[in-house]
Amino acid sequence: MKGVVLAGGNGTRLQPLTLVGSKQLAPVYDKPMVYYPLSVLMLAGIDDVLIITRPAEIELFRRLFGCGSRLGMHIDYAAQEEPRGIADAFRVGADRITGEDCALVLGDNLFHGAKLPSILRRAARELRGCVLFGQHVAEPQRFGVAEIGAKGNLLSIEEKPEHPRSNLAIPGLYFFDDTVTGIARGLRPSARGELEITDVLRAYLAEGRADLIRLGQDVTWLDTGTHESLLDAGRFVRDVQHRQGSRLGCVEEIAMRMGFISADACYELGAEMSDSPYGQYVMERARAHRLDPAPATFLEE
Repeated sequence: MKGVVLAGGNGTRLQPLTLVGSKQLAPVYDKPMVYYPLSVLMLAGIDDVLIITRPAEIELFRRLFGCGSRLGMHIDYAAQEEPRGIADAFRVGADRITGEDCALVLGDNLFHGAKLPSILRRAARELRGCVLFGQHVAEPQRFGVAEIGAKGNLLSIEEKPEHPRSNLAIPGLYFFDDTVTGIARGLRPSARGELEITDVLRAYLAEGRADLIRLGQDVTWLDTGTHESLLDAGRFVRDVQHRQGSRLGCVEEIAMRMGFISADACYELGAEMSDSPYGQYVMERARAHRLDPAPATFLEE
């Protein structure tokens, strides 16, 4: 399965912060924002990832991750010349995605929860078209919204409706089968001039091939696209890390736990940042893994 991180857009809601670079490279507490969506794909077992971003910023992401080999992954890059909607990712990345199932995550979305890895693996395992997720929110009109029937089946999908039919919002994380690029190729821009992800989801729904998995209260979903939400996300990461003693979105540790790299390789990555608490944490986790290489609890079903 291919992973796609959509890290494009102009980040206008975060200006002037984004006047000098991608919002997905802005810090969320102790690491770049993009670490969090990338870690979600890694927890799903995906080690082949395409990052889509603006042309001027490809080299910044490449400086951060290179070809991905240091994490035991393959990471490639593609340029989105201008923001044209989420579904444009399947056009921009068509030559790398066509013929493969894929998972798409938005570069400004953060997910955390003990059951999240098993939920992700279930989505990949039971994929029969597309899988989207739902979580109850207080202001559903700000999001894509799913309407669910009495038997729990998905009835409809609306994009930012004025009068939502439910309070079940659809986060920026989706799994698709290998027909998604063909569906995206046939889309027409919406009234706001974008290729809407909801139109892709509706195409699967019309064919009876769209499934929704609810994210329970033990899974946190944060959108970091505004100054307030970015600050809230940083506080959330800080509080969880201080309370639990583990670091959210630590791609080096996850790569080691997933078996992408060895404990020695993980230790070396931490040693390169040994002056920072983050680097020291990576080194400590690598040392602990050498002594007890049992799977982390976040990988258990």
